[in-house]
Amino acid sequence: MYSPIHSIHSLFDQLGLDSSEQAINSFVRQHGSLPANVKLHQADFWNTAQKTFLQQMIDENADWAEIVDELDAKLR
Repeated sequence: MYSPIHSIHSLFDQLGLDSSEQAINSFVRQHGSLPANVKLHQADFWNTAQKTFLQQMIDENADWAEIVDELDAKLR
């Protein structure tokens, strides 16, 4: 079975966020219920660099795209 290259923890590190399990769960609880019409990178809780990174990873279908999609699903 294929394993993603990156983990949710490494994505949070890349975004400059606390990547502990507790912090990730807290982030998802705090920012969950993202409306369906708002793309992940358009959410108002990201800074400019985070928005740019998230958008580029999806647009380029980069090796981060799968884990970005996972985060998107967690926030819906």
